[in-house]
Amino acid sequence: MNSRVFKYLLFFALVLIFQVVILNNIQFSGYINPYMYVMIIMLLPMDFPQWLLLIVSFATGFVIDASSGTPGMHSAASVMAGFVRPYILMSISPRDGYEQGASPTISMYGFRWFVLYALLMILIHHLTLFFIEVFRFADFFRTLLRVLLSTIFSLIFVILTEYYRKLR
Repeated sequence: MNSRVFKYLLFFALVLIFQVVILNNIQFSGYINPYMYVMIIMLLPMDFPQWLLLIVSFATGFVIDASSGTPGMHSAASVMAGFVRPYILMSISPRDGYEQGASPTISMYGFRWFVLYALLMILIHHLTLFFIEVFRFADFFRTLLRVLLSTIFSLIFVILTEYYRKLR
């Protein structure tokens, strides 16, 4: 097995375990729910096939749904994040474009680029997830506040994890 594929699988398994065991049990006053598993979708190589990206996104969301008793909410939000990922990458691409086979990481494209990319991906994921969870617009501003606060905390977890990966 290719060592790069093995590293991805090991990292993805660790992120899923961390999400299920620790982060799913963190809730600050009902407004902050960090979801770091979006990082699995974010860090796939740039030239990853779109159809496979959607399958990996669904599988990631399905694992979270199965472990937290949320039928389809995380799967739908993950598939949405996987669907918009190529468009986000296209809209924020560097002037010279992306290198073939590169992964979207801090070490590859820099801090500002990565924060913008992660912010957009996490925001879209969280908007989809929390509005599916509520499934009405009666609590629109309360849900929007949950989205923003959870996005900030998820972004912090993603950046810290990315720096930890960079140091290794």
